[in-house]
Amino acid sequence: MAAFAAWVEKAQKGLLGLADAVLPPLCLACGRGVAEHAALCGSCWNQVDFIERPFCAVTGMPFPYEAGEGAVSAVAIAHPPPYARARAVMRYSDASARLVHRFKYSDRMEAAPAFARWLLRAGSDILAGADMVVPVPLHRRRLFTRRFNQSAELCRAVARLAGLVYEPDLLIRVRATRPQVGLTGDQRRRNVARAFSVREGAGARLAGRKVVLVDDVMTTGATAEACSRALLQAGAAEVSVLCLARVVPAGGASI
Repeated sequence: MAAFAAWVEKAQKGLLGLADAVLPPLCLACGRGVAEHAALCGSCWNQVDFIERPFCAVTGMPFPYEAGEGAVSAVAIAHPPPYARARAVMRYSDASARLVHRFKYSDRMEAAPAFARWLLRAGSDILAGADMVVPVPLHRRRLFTRRFNQSAELCRAVARLAGLVYEPDLLIRVRATRPQVGLTGDQRRRNVARAFSVREGAGARLAGRKVVLVDDVMTTGATAEACSRALLQAGAAEVSVLCLARVVPAGGASI
């Protein structure tokens, strides 16, 4: 048995080596050669601005200086969001935009496992008490043209790593909306108002559950807020948000 196991391990290494020769590992951001699959080259890694503490306990928006454990930003106090907490892996920048766009529009599906590991780390506190993960849905027309929902792929990979229930069809987009690019915060909120709903008959799966909503990019938070309201209205006990990148104003959150 030991000899057979050693032979299998050797064969697997050989197949992996052959695969690397045919499809060499490339940087997820720039496409340069790297040592292993689903990784960044050193240059791109240094350009990514990962979000670390200190940050607002509610919005996850980074503070410019240490504000104390559990500190909440002035914006979150004045205008509490419907979600309980939000967490993001990195600031949205030129470097993170390249990562997201290659995944989203160039079918770089091999990035999902790497992104999921980053999401697991960034959202460890909200995932620890969660019951399920739910992706931000695409409208069926957008899904047809794009071929896959990038948020659903991230969500699937996160669920697998975290050992949580994956609910890809629980939340649906019931109204097609115009692209959010170029819209102000208020315009974005009006654009997605009543655009999301929990699928008919799915309320029982949601009742009393703590949900983590997964998305790729969080800009003003309008989409996350609209989805959170739909989930809470359908019976969720709590909704938190986990995203790959988020737009951070210059200077970060204010105390």
